[in-house]
Amino acid sequence: MFFKKKSSEQPEKKEQSTKDMPPQGRLGKDINENIKIFKDIFKNDDTLVIREFENSAKDSIKLCCLYFDGMVNTKVLNDDVIRPAMYNSTIGIDDEVITLLQEKVIFSNDAKKSSEIAILIESMLYGDTILIAHGSSDGLILNTKGWLTRSITEPEAEKVERGPREGFNEAILVNLSLLRRKIKTPNLKFEFKTIGVQTNTKVCVCYIDGIVNKSVLKEVNDRLEKINIDGILDSGYITEMIKDEPFSPIKTVGSTERPDVVAAKLLEGRVAVIVDGTPMALTVPHLFVEYFQTNDDYYVNYIFSSINRILRILGAFISISIPAVYLAFVTYHQELMPTSLLLSVTSARQGVPVPTIVEEILILLAFELLREASLRMPSNIGSALSIVGALVLGQAAVEAKLVSAPMVIVAALTGITGLMIIKLKGATILVRLILLFLSSIVGMYGYVFGMVGLLIYLCSIRSFGIPIIQGLSPSTPSDLQDVGIRVPWFNMRYRPKFLSPDNPIRNGSKGDKR
Repeated sequence: MFFKKKSSEQPEKKEQSTKDMPPQGRLGKDINENIKIFKDIFKNDDTLVIREFENSAKDSIKLCCLYFDGMVNTKVLNDDVIRPAMYNSTIGIDDEVITLLQEKVIFSNDAKKSSEIAILIESMLYGDTILIAHGSSDGLILNTKGWLTRSITEPEAEKVERGPREGFNEAILVNLSLLRRKIKTPNLKFEFKTIGVQTNTKVCVCYIDGIVNKSVLKEVNDRLEKINIDGILDSGYITEMIKDEPFSPIKTVGSTERPDVVAAKLLEGRVAVIVDGTPMALTVPHLFVEYFQTNDDYYVNYIFSSINRILRILGAFISISIPAVYLAFVTYHQELMPTSLLLSVTSARQGVPVPTIVEEILILLAFELLREASLRMPSNIGSALSIVGALVLGQAAVEAKLVSAPMVIVAALTGITGLMIIKLKGATILVRLILLFLSSIVGMYGYVFGMVGLLIYLCSIRSFGIPIIQGLSPSTPSDLQDVGIRVPWFNMRYRPKFLSPDNPIRNGSKGDKR
């Protein structure tokens, strides 16, 4: 598959400074020297806990647990690690202590040996406990993670009328378990990477082997490997570094907080990227038609879901078009308006001191200010602000003759339809302003030229090698089964061929032909 060269390539990874490099070397056999290594690495860090103890039967067997306070389950640590190791009487002085503890003493579902200091440090920072013993050059990595996480709740921004109510949280292992519960197949693969020189953030690439588009998977891994940054605190960092068009308002990387949405996209052949510390998962490739699709579309009757999807497409068109069309008709094409409507608009504009273009920009700006304020304030205050503010400001502005009544209607209709596709918000505002500017110069001709330019621009954008308007220009008739409308599930036999070229049949068979 041909991949468009990114307009802003990621810089090659530079050599890290000695200060930023992970600790090198291996543990020795002297427990005091090993403890000193960890103390030096985490100097001035009071959260490091070093618990030294001895075996009660043979005090010559000295042991030590190292972990970070607040990141481990202390009950598990005490009951399943320290107590068995302290009171076990079968350990001999000549035995390989760490191996014996791993195989016969410690009650842990996940215990691995390593002598690499860098690996031990990385495990500690991720919530594991390190157990070392005098006379052994290996450390035992024990899974005792126990930090608090946010409970699984329904995402506020992606509520549904029908369907699963669970959403991702900030713990990557919890998020992966939610995916595993929905796709119970050994073909579901999770590949971990660590990104961020300082944060060492865990990133997981998820896909279904046999369904995934292998060219897209390779491109995702290549772009992730090129990321060189101090820290990753949210998946938005990664989005900006791997997307095809860094300066485009149109997204080429999808995002969602819902496990069912990610599972559905994986089943179509997409790749998901889940980042530790954020509930927002990324999916690629991202097509333009996905802006108008919701998970509700697949849980309710296909007739109703198709009607709702058409309404969303129409809403997006109205949101970017109606301000420019209104301006063009009022300013340049008054002869095309019905006489009664023209008289009504002209009468309403009597006494307004500013031109129509300025009036329109001011009222649209006021709406965006109200929307942003209501979004940032507490929910109980924000809802009241958005309703009362719109009513009071709109009525006061009309009575003061700062704006006309038709303009308030245009702004309200523009804002409401714009909120129907909230993920397209930024692009909608920018395109609306461009069309408004063009219409102010040459009327409807400017609007038409702007729409043609927008279509050409959309045709030029790719998402990981796939044109984002691929769903609107299908290579086979079956690719149209989930675009403007959704066909019934019993007729949706094929996956989009451009997403899963190796296995396009939804029932898993490979012999059927389109």
